[in-house]
Amino acid sequence: MVTPSARGLSEARADRFVREVLLELSRHADPERQAVADWYFPTAMRVLGVRAPALRRVVRAHRTELRDEPPEVAIALAQALVDSNVMEARQVAYELVESHPTALDRISRAEVEALGRGIDNWASVDGFSCCVAGRAWLRGRIRDSTVRRWARSRDRWWRRAALASTVPLNVASRGGRGDPARTLMICELLAADPDDMVVKALSWALRSLAAHDEAAVRSFLDRHRDAIAARVKREVGNKLHTGRKSG
Repeated sequence: MVTPSARGLSEARADRFVREVLLELSRHADPERQAVADWYFPTAMRVLGVRAPALRRVVRAHRTELRDEPPEVAIALAQALVDSNVMEARQVAYELVESHPTALDRISRAEVEALGRGIDNWASVDGFSCCVAGRAWLRGRIRDSTVRRWARSRDRWWRRAALASTVPLNVASRGGRGDPARTLMICELLAADPDDMVVKALSWALRSLAAHDEAAVRSFLDRHRDAIAARVKREVGNKLHTGRKSG
């Protein structure tokens, strides 16, 4: 049972929406893909095994339906999908929020964090960060202090989310135009974090920034050469020298 938080959204409609999305996702369930999840992105969520192209089709099917809904209704329906505890439904939720005409311009910090509640694998973290959190940050809907708090979390997934949320600041397809100050603010906090999931996100954040400010990235690598993981030095170094992650 879902509990809608938006005025004008009935519990019955929220339940119906979730059932419809889950039914559509279930039709695309792939046992082979489901088995891959056990090692590729282990999670406590229920995994149906839906491949990305099929998931995008489900998103497209509901994008038009939600286009004319008030942003608070779209966000509440997305939250209902997250609360279903199905991994693919969570990703649909994030992409529906991202594609809604005004949801990201109206979303609150509390709503952003509620949509992220329960992230426990890199795929969900990255969907949350790139579709919702980073783009909300770009629009000023969450503050720098919020992302800094995530970076100091004891939860590895929120620390990864802090770094992954810098990516939309620097990727044009997500609306970014380059933001060395905020990107490096988070990278500084996590430069020495030994967790592999955080290390990979640090590399991603710096590689995304490198397209806008190579000098700032080189300076960061130099300042933290004794603290950052070899993976970060290698991947970011390759990006700076060849434009690719691998040399």
